[in-house]
Amino acid sequence: MQAEHDHEADHDHPHPHGDPHHPLPDSERALRIGIGGPVGSGKTALVAALCRALSDDLRVAVVTNDIYTTEDADFLLRNGVLPAERIRAVETGCCPHTAIRDDISANLDAIEELEESLGPLDVILVESGGDNLTATFSRGLVDRQIFVVDVAGGDKVPRKGGPGVTSADLLVINKTDLAPLVGADLGVMERDAAARRGDLPTVFLSLVEDRAAKPVQEWIRGLVP
Repeated sequence: MQAEHDHEADHDHPHPHGDPHHPLPDSERALRIGIGGPVGSGKTALVAALCRALSDDLRVAVVTNDIYTTEDADFLLRNGVLPAERIRAVETGCCPHTAIRDDISANLDAIEELEESLGPLDVILVESGGDNLTATFSRGLVDRQIFVVDVAGGDKVPRKGGPGVTSADLLVINKTDLAPLVGADLGVMERDAAARRGDLPTVFLSLVEDRAAKPVQEWIRGLVP
């Protein structure tokens, strides 16, 4: 599996308030999917896999968020997952979730630039910088959000909850191939995720074994008009 290059520090301050923006209006435009999660959970590797899998038959573009660098965008470019003109990098200069929930203007500008330069798109993936379990996307920025955690953090992660785990439209428990090495019980994670999330879906993923991220890819395809 390709390693994710995510250097933002984790943050432990509480979720300060609700979404300050109005939800996106229904219209004929690209489906916007937010992808968030803690540092090192595999967000950029997942984005790369989705770009490869979806771009065969869908018009895809990506916006990445990093605090002080364009490292995640550079990773995607080096690996040739999309042409360079389909990738935009946002340097947030602040706590990662600020740019995806509180002041979303830089991300909205990047999306607008992509749509103006490329024409009609089917899917835009918006990757957050690495953050903690409180990170959520504004519904004024994305239509749906995916939250990625990994088994290396321990099987207690879903039990800890937090808005990212409990409210994301899709929870991805990533790097399942590492479970035997770190003593993580996938059955416990599945049980706790179900208890925290109710009817919201959870998928288990190993990009070592499934380089096309098939369950996540299929979930996104089911949302594309």
